[in-house]
Amino acid sequence: MGEIQNAHQVRWTINSLVRALSEAESGQRGFILTGDRRYLEPYDSALADITRLRRMLDTQHTSALFDTDRIMSFRGFMSQKMAEMALTVRMREDNRPEVVDFVVSSNVGLEQMAAFRAQSDALLAQSETFIEQKRLELRNLLNVSRFGMALGVFAALVAFFLHVRQTRALHRESEAHQRALEAERDALESQVRERTKRLGELATHLQQAVEDERAHLARELHDELGALLTAAKLDVARLKSRLPKDTPEFGERLQHLTETLNQGIALKRRIIEDLRPSSLSNLGLVASLEILSREFSERSGIPVETALEPVDLDPAAELTIYRTVQEALTNIGKYAEARSIRVSLKNYVYHAEVSIVDDGRGFDPSVLPQSSHGLVGMRHRVEGGGGRLDINSGSGRGTRITGTVPRHQARVQSELASASGAMSANSYAPGIKPPTSGSAPG
Repeated sequence: MGEIQNAHQVRWTINSLVRALSEAESGQRGFILTGDRRYLEPYDSALADITRLRRMLDTQHTSALFDTDRIMSFRGFMSQKMAEMALTVRMREDNRPEVVDFVVSSNVGLEQMAAFRAQSDALLAQSETFIEQKRLELRNLLNVSRFGMALGVFAALVAFFLHVRQTRALHRESEAHQRALEAERDALESQVRERTKRLGELATHLQQAVEDERAHLARELHDELGALLTAAKLDVARLKSRLPKDTPEFGERLQHLTETLNQGIALKRRIIEDLRPSSLSNLGLVASLEILSREFSERSGIPVETALEPVDLDPAAELTIYRTVQEALTNIGKYAEARSIRVSLKNYVYHAEVSIVDDGRGFDPSVLPQSSHGLVGMRHRVEGGGGRLDINSGSGRGTRITGTVPRHQARVQSELASASGAMSANSYAPGIKPPTSGSAPG
């Protein structure tokens, strides 16, 4: 009876370790996905329970139940899983999502957890076999007992009945705890998915709010500041016409003031274009991308080749493509050390595709630095519109960024053929005067 009781205590300890490790894994997943430190509370609590249960397991007589190698393997799998969880939590606390994504995507945690569960199931099955063997021995002893020991047999049967009832109660309690744990884990996973969805929607809303605020600020600068600078320029011109001819010093100062006002007007125009490109609403997407490529080539000294097909998209999708190209060119100018760039825009039945290719030094897309907010913003902007952003790069072999933006209504094949014939193909290089209009050269 003592051996059976000890076996049940060992089983309870193993079940408790499995449950505590599962709770720690749930807390770890919640913290990795959300970064909310509140998820570390159940994680730390589960680790404390695991430490306590491991000490309890050390004090129990496991040598009569299991082989030394089997129990050591069980401890090893548990230690590996705890080390993997501690690593991902520490990497998440150090704000290194690339390491966390690598560990999670490699399925190491799933494999370790599966191995741990398999080993625990084997231990439980072995302990159950041991218990059954002891029960059989007990029944044999009762069968061969002398008839005169009826009272002792009866007492033993009563004790055995109580023990079985306690065992069943423990078993039912264990099953209830397991069901509660599974329900809690499912609820946590559902909450994580819901919160992830809400965070994505919030980020999209904030991005749209930024664009709206940029448009509002651009209109205010154009209407208010533009009117003030223009009025000041007209006043200076009126004063200059009324000055006597024998005051050249005042004339020079007014001329300098006129030039300063002209610079202010030009600066105002550049700021407005950076906030909200007017060419996008006035000239269309193709002309805007040509202007953007030309101005980038003039500033950076890098030749830019464009191959742009006319597309028919809603304003939000056109702005997404424009901002993607703008951010890609900015990153190329800062980091790529490229010698040439190619920007292309293709029109398909259900979507439009923009790609930016450079021959720079490239990088490893799987190991992005923490400061790569531009690429993250591009991906979120494109995916927020229902599209997909692909980054193909490698050290020393350049970079290709491809954005696929869906259209709300499919386009007829005949229209695609005519659009392909009207494709704008230009090459802009420093020192070469570009065409003045936004259309392709004849």
